Amino acid sequence: MVTGHLLHHKKSSWPADEYVSQATLLLLDFDGGAPPEHAWRRRLNSHANILKEFSVTFMEAFRMLRLGLRLWSYVREEASQGRKAPIDPFTKEQCKPTASQGVPLGGMGSGSISRGFRGEFKHWQIIPGSCETSPVMANQFSIFISRDGGEKKYSSVLAPGHHEGLKKNGDLGISSWDWNLSGQHSTYHALFPRAWTVYDGEPDPDLKISCRQISPFIPHDYHESSLPTAVFVYTLVNTGKERAKVSLLMTWANSIGGVSHHTGGHINEPFIDDDGVSGVLLHHKTTKDNPPVTFAIAACESQNVTVTVLPSFGLCGENYVTARDMWGTMVQDGQFQRENFGAGPCVPSSVGDTLCAAVSASTWVEPHGRCTAVFALAWSSPKVKFQKGCTYHRRYTKFYGASERSAINLVHDALKKYKLWEEEIEKWQNPILQNAKLPDWYKFTLFNELYFLVAGGTVWTDGEAPIIEENLSAASDCHESTKSKDEKSVSKERHVNMVVERTFTDSNLNNEEFFSPTSVQELADNDDVCVPDSAQTGNVLHQQHNPENVGRFLYLEGVEYIMWCTYDVHFYASFALLDLFPKIELTIQHDFARAVLHEDRRKVKYLNDGSWGIRKVKGSVPHDLGTHDPWNEMNAYNIHDTSKWKDLNPKFVLQVYRDFAATGDMSFGRDVWPAVCAAMDYMEQFDRDGDGLIENDGFPDQTYDAWTVHGISAYCGCLWLAALQAAAAMAEHLGDWAFAEKCKIKFLKAKPVFEAKLWNGSYFNYDSGNSSNSCSIQADQLAGQWYTASSQLPPLFDEIKIRNTLQTIFEFNVMKVSGGRMGAVNGMNPNGKVDECCMQSREIWTGVTYSLAATMLLHGMDHEAFTTAEGIFTGGWSEEGFGYWFQTPEGWTIDGRYRSLIYMRPLAIWAMQWALSPPKTILEAPKVNMMDKLLTSTLNMTTLNDTDIQKIAPKIGRFGNAVFHCEC
Repeated sequence: MVTGHLLHHKKSSWPADEYVSQATLLLLDFDGGAPPEHAWRRRLNSHANILKEFSVTFMEAFRMLRLGLRLWSYVREEASQGRKAPIDPFTKEQCKPTASQGVPLGGMGSGSISRGFRGEFKHWQIIPGSCETSPVMANQFSIFISRDGGEKKYSSVLAPGHHEGLKKNGDLGISSWDWNLSGQHSTYHALFPRAWTVYDGEPDPDLKISCRQISPFIPHDYHESSLPTAVFVYTLVNTGKERAKVSLLMTWANSIGGVSHHTGGHINEPFIDDDGVSGVLLHHKTTKDNPPVTFAIAACESQNVTVTVLPSFGLCGENYVTARDMWGTMVQDGQFQRENFGAGPCVPSSVGDTLCAAVSASTWVEPHGRCTAVFALAWSSPKVKFQKGCTYHRRYTKFYGASERSAINLVHDALKKYKLWEEEIEKWQNPILQNAKLPDWYKFTLFNELYFLVAGGTVWTDGEAPIIEENLSAASDCHESTKSKDEKSVSKERHVNMVVERTFTDSNLNNEEFFSPTSVQELADNDDVCVPDSAQTGNVLHQQHNPENVGRFLYLEGVEYIMWCTYDVHFYASFALLDLFPKIELTIQHDFARAVLHEDRRKVKYLNDGSWGIRKVKGSVPHDLGTHDPWNEMNAYNIHDTSKWKDLNPKFVLQVYRDFAATGDMSFGRDVWPAVCAAMDYMEQFDRDGDGLIENDGFPDQTYDAWTVHGISAYCGCLWLAALQAAAAMAEHLGDWAFAEKCKIKFLKAKPVFEAKLWNGSYFNYDSGNSSNSCSIQADQLAGQWYTASSQLPPLFDEIKIRNTLQTIFEFNVMKVSGGRMGAVNGMNPNGKVDECCMQSREIWTGVTYSLAATMLLHGMDHEAFTTAEGIFTGGWSEEGFGYWFQTPEGWTIDGRYRSLIYMRPLAIWAMQWALSPPKTILEAPKVNMMDKLLTSTLNMTTLNDTDIQKIAPKIGRFGNAVFHCEC
């Protein structure tokens, strides 16, 4: 917990009145129309530069040549099956990423649509694992203004026309619209989950306009936060002398991004409710056997606002009213015919056509008067289907049912309840925003980094068993029994489940049997060996201990790394979920706890060296929950065999203990305790010399999966020490005294070895090997201590060693790179030069920088902490930076080139807030003393080590019992 005064760094940065005149702010300051004091801001005419992607050096490419060839072959193999590989560096998006992102729309887990700061709707993620990045330019808000007497008329799309293909002469589509907004006097203000766009005299000099975008992202609200909907509140202030008729127009294409609007078979229909909510439903027929999607666009009629609709128009002149004619009607009349509400469903669109709809809200604004018009968008895709696996109902169907037509109810409730959403959002945000001790950039970046929980490909199911459908494709070998009514298939499923159940509990396999090439091949060739539908069985187990079923939650490692809940990265990101949606965090830990005790013996080829292994080893924590069949086919990552990684199991134990201590949930602790014991015991095989410490095996066997580690490492060794302490503490809370003593003994044995091998007086060496980078200064070397301090456990090392290490990292990894304005580089040589031994050592990882800053806060180094973290803001979010706002990448190089946009790990900024304001339960949790009298006489080490956990076979000749020393 931080004490003392926090850093007043750039306290007056980004004031609203530098972007919008003070007079305009005062005029808009009613009904929430004025943007907040603390927000991320851009002018709409700002240039959206194309982002620059990283490249590997010649030597890096040479070293990864074989891996690249195997990965290319794997990507092609997956593509031949109609699937996207989890990692595909070869296929590039046609729409190059630009610095144009903004706050995304909707709640969590029901598909998302992002909206750029200039107003374009883009980055469509309605189908799980699929992201259509290009904007659908027909989706716009526009305005039509006519002053009394008709002499002054203005019409424009409310977005700058800086897009390729617009303003074509003679076009019947959107190029025929008026794109008159320059954006010079219009500004965007973002404070997730809301955003404000202020048009300060554009296009009408005497009309001030504010559009407020609101999504139902409300911490601890597991109902509203699941809803696929957003609201747009237009505040209008007439500063002129004449009365003005103002018509706002929302247009929407029947599309889920990409070229989906051209596939045909789409239908639009109008709707009208008794209480003033009316609009258009857009029924979208998806391809590739994906579930259908229905959009609803609507506005709320009131005493002063009239709503009309045009259910169907097209971008060409063949089957529908053209976009040009639609625009002409609005310019002339400012509204559509009321008779359109009785039009009924249109004829299905033809292949190649783009079917669109429009909703208009018209009002008169008196001189010096004010008015509000409200629009809403909802999308209903009640089923989420994975390519190789099952179909589930989304979380929101618990409250709105499983019909696509529930989009009407979603959009209706959004229009009626958005003010309540805003009240809850402000209650959550105001204590932080009003804290004068915190830097301004930190306040709004803290909230804006949460964009990933919406735009990061999240899926939130209702927690029930998968839907059994009649028309399922035969893509999954493992679910043949649910996809056929053939009696033989049903019989086969029963046999498969019995075989796999036996493999889960069979403890008689020795290491040689387990990794015998013959046995692996025989196993792979046996069609009867498969994983049962753990999504069904696991769900039953979960609900037994969770009467309040909040569903199951998935989020991607990143939109470029399509793996669900990647655990080594979740280690950093999970502070956000634990703080804001702790029940979701516990469901994820339940999923991984079940996975620890699970074994999947199907064969997998590992791309790094071409070796074969099995998909999931019992006792190991999976790297991820899968890609195309989550929960059932885990470990989609296949570059390395992650059952040999050294960080996953300790990270599981550390997260479980932190969550247990933070929530005080004893039932959760009891549920996952067997998995914690199994995960700890599994790691004993990596202590090659019996000194209590695990050793790395000479390959990148941790989250830095391109950075080789030899012997004892600072990163994994520190995580192991922390895990021993956390496991001991949890054991004592649960009354497992024998396991607590066992962990204490190991800790007291391992700690002096760790310090003797790695401590050099200023920091802990990268590893105990004798490679050229063994003495590198790793920014993340105290990751274990970070979790220890975050969980209020005793420090792993003397405070002077911890602070010296953090100070060294600050002086070298932070300040020696662009004067501290880019974050912390992963590796730095003691001579002050960046460690360039591999791609990842020379990168600056955004999430690691945030976690490093959190560690500094936990140890009273406030100035260093905020200076370190501000480098990520400066590099990623500021106007002078690289343009990574609302798409924060995994990392960037020292020249600012990104790797993997829209990435999970930067959610670690919430670890800083955790350090600043730890929960009361953490502060009051009983403390474990690792120096307590050890009850060694009560221990039966033979019994304690008999855990029925299959261990991997060590490779002969790798390291054996050798210990490497670094003479630095």
